[in-house]
Amino acid sequence: MQNDACGMMNDKGFHHVSLTMSREQAHHSLPSTLYTEDYFLTACEGYAEFVESQGEHLSRRLKAAFAVASVEPGMRVLDVGCGRGEILRHCARLGAHAYGIDYADVAVKMSRDVARAESESTGQAGIGVYRADAKSLPYPDAAFDRVLIFDVVEHLFPWELDAALKETRRVLKPGGMLAVHTAPNRWYDAYAYPVVRLVRMLQGKAAQYPANPRALNVAANVDVHVNEQDLLSLRGYLKRAGFGRVNVWLDSPPQSRQENPLFRILRKIAFDVPPFRWFFEREVFAVGTK
Repeated sequence: MQNDACGMMNDKGFHHVSLTMSREQAHHSLPSTLYTEDYFLTACEGYAEFVESQGEHLSRRLKAAFAVASVEPGMRVLDVGCGRGEILRHCARLGAHAYGIDYADVAVKMSRDVARAESESTGQAGIGVYRADAKSLPYPDAAFDRVLIFDVVEHLFPWELDAALKETRRVLKPGGMLAVHTAPNRWYDAYAYPVVRLVRMLQGKAAQYPANPRALNVAANVDVHVNEQDLLSLRGYLKRAGFGRVNVWLDSPPQSRQENPLFRILRKIAFDVPPFRWFFEREVFAVGTK
């Protein structure tokens, strides 16, 4: 990941910090150029809702993740990997002081456009967007009440995720909370998807279920999903980062397919009954408290 010097807003108590490249030189990272405007508008989670409303409305997944964060008026909130910027807009509308960082130039521009639009519509300035590296956050210790990492961890190699989560804990206030959402559940890809694909192939739907589960729905994820998580692995990352209280759980999009009674029973078992649901649920949520 690339770094950049970022100027902080003095009235919020932040300061100018120059970032270094030493850790990137020692390890491999995805190039920021993979994250183009086309990626954010055709592949990145919530793109359809963003294109339709410019961030006024959130996708089901982002709405669920944002609810977990329990953002309240007056809080300082950092969105790590802010992407298009719609989460920042929703933080500001709740009366929070919203800050976003991303290492992709396109994401910074898109988020600043959303921040500008929000400021023009409300007459209030309250969103700061900076180009920065999640592994070297340009903020002082104990600066934030909440840090949000939505649909980002699967894009970070293991060494990057360890470093980013330690930085996250550093910038949280005592008692502050990290909220994480990631998809897909690694156990789904490894164990459940082959079963699902086989059944769908027998039903004549092989074209809709590629051999590589990363290509399911969005082919662009083949290149950028490098570190999917499961219940145990994500808990381990948060614990290694020093979070004292950690809660990790699974969820899935609503299932609205019209299927025969046998398939409805099997789906009920797969999504509601342990241990099957640990493998069939597709989304992973986590919160960690400092």
